[in-house]
Amino acid sequence: MIALLDKEPTTYKGQFGDFTIGKDDRLEVIIYRGGLVLAALSFAIATNLLVAKGEAALSWVTPLYALFSLGLGISLYTIHIYLKPLHRALQAFWLIGTISAIIIEIKADQPLALYVYNHPLTLFGVGFTFAALTGIYFKEAFCFNRLETKILTPIVPLLLLGHMSGLLSFDIEQVLLAIWTIGFTIFAGRKMIQELDPDIGDKSVFEYLKQQKQAKST
Repeated sequence: MIALLDKEPTTYKGQFGDFTIGKDDRLEVIIYRGGLVLAALSFAIATNLLVAKGEAALSWVTPLYALFSLGLGISLYTIHIYLKPLHRALQAFWLIGTISAIIIEIKADQPLALYVYNHPLTLFGVGFTFAALTGIYFKEAFCFNRLETKILTPIVPLLLLGHMSGLLSFDIEQVLLAIWTIGFTIFAGRKMIQELDPDIGDKSVFEYLKQQKQAKST
């Protein structure tokens, strides 16, 4: 994928005029996808460790969660979303969730994952991170019509809200978590082989929205 950075800049016809995609644009996409891969791999490893070793794996889950959160933060910084307020909202969700997780990790007398599991209401804080992740799934489902993201978009809130309310049994939660893990892994893997330029979107729209904002402020 790195070799694609040497590709000549390409000019496309956008909704509001021509635009050019060059090396810097493609580098942002590679970073965005790298963040997704880091998040997905960390999530998958943590899930599989919990299934295989149970509470014995909890000491590994916290650093893996930190890597997951880091990868997600990188992706949210470099993702291309036309609506700037939505982009900022997803970043704010990630920040709230990250701060909540750090506070819990510092103050709790149990490993982060176990404490959150045993105290479902903590998802009102930590859950913002997963709301941000769901936003990425929704964006990808809307822009690229991907089956796995169409499944993941409702699965994540269903699992979290179901756990918070106590309406889901342990077995159902395990099934939903397995679907989430598999779907996330497939999604990240497919992003790595997708053509770069479509992830950048129509740059003429970004420029038009920027001009509109400047016009309103003058």
